[in-house]
Amino acid sequence: MSTVAGARPTAAFLVAHPAHFLALGFGTGLAPFGPGTVGTLLAIPLHAALGRWLSPLGILALLPAFFALGVWACGRTGRDLGAADHSGMNWDEIVAYLLVLVFTPPGLAWQVFAFVAFRCFDILKPPPIRHFDRTLKGGFGVMLDDLVAAFYTLLLIAVAKAALA
Repeated sequence: MSTVAGARPTAAFLVAHPAHFLALGFGTGLAPFGPGTVGTLLAIPLHAALGRWLSPLGILALLPAFFALGVWACGRTGRDLGAADHSGMNWDEIVAYLLVLVFTPPGLAWQVFAFVAFRCFDILKPPPIRHFDRTLKGGFGVMLDDLVAAFYTLLLIAVAKAALA
């Protein structure tokens, strides 16, 4: 099922193929404003649910499979939407922020700090994130730039944690 290039996906598009459902973050990508932020927020209860059955190391072990699924789902959905990195595709934010949550210290202040930092890195795209975003196409490119934003976020958390120690 194709749509006009760059058009907003619909609920019918969401359920037309499993890749769409995944890439659009189980429907969070249909949010009219800030679908990336909404997808990032979805990672919080998803992390909590996974944490009921898995240790942090277990969640970490799942992330390569989630990344690979994202490469497939975002590649397929981007082609179907006619936009390689459509703003409604937010599985990349979900997976990257799950990685951040595995390493975020407990406490609301740390969680808010991590969320704001990740969203800033994802939106502002400092080097090399912007380079990857512009040059790597398809599902791999969609997924990779958010992984780098997650790395920057974790680096900032480590610096802040060391400064407070």
